[in-house]
Amino acid sequence: METGKIDQNFRPSADCPIRNVLCRLGEKWPMLVLVTLAARGTMRFNELQKSIGDISQRMLSVTLRTLVEDGLVERIAYPEVPPRVEYRLAPLGESLMPHIDALVGWALCHLDEIRARRAASQAAR
Repeated sequence: METGKIDQNFRPSADCPIRNVLCRLGEKWPMLVLVTLAARGTMRFNELQKSIGDISQRMLSVTLRTLVEDGLVERIAYPEVPPRVEYRLAPLGESLMPHIDALVGWALCHLDEIRARRAASQAAR
């Protein structure tokens, strides 16, 4: 999509792609969950929580529920005792990963510059 045409899609309504889709992905945890599932494949809840490290059980639960609701992650519940639930990227989530990978690559490439600018801004205060 051309950059000039992007802003034509930003509408003050629920149809706005920023408000409707990208805002949810831009929260603190969704991209980390997606990247972790992309890297490690199908995972159980506790494995996912340990992999991310600093996410609370409640926040992971809310994030997974949202990603499942949006169709980016699949939740597989097995009828066993004790119950077993696994999560994996859905096809829609897999189609998103090249874009997230590009954003992560950009962030890694520019991290030092951004940190230096933040430090300079803090020092100037």
